[in-house]
Amino acid sequence: MSTEQQAPNPEWVTIIESILDQIRPALAEHAGDAKLLKIDGNKVFLELHGSCSGCPMSAMTFGVMVDEMIKEKIPEVEEVVYE
Repeated sequence: MSTEQQAPNPEWVTIIESILDQIRPALAEHAGDAKLLKIDGNKVFLELHGSCSGCPMSAMTFGVMVDEMIKEKIPEVEEVVYE
């Protein structure tokens, strides 16, 4: 069994960055931002920045919205993790 990590699917990266670009204006209104950290298998790891980081409401509303948007465009994604 290999321990090498596979490179993320570039199509997935493009789709996820496009989704984040769509929601960034709303996050910016609250002095926040979001970043794609990595894709590991069928898991997507995102990070919230600024005032959105650690805010339970932003994680909940942002999480639900972004999870749905990502899973709609990439049905193979099993989980979106916020770090």
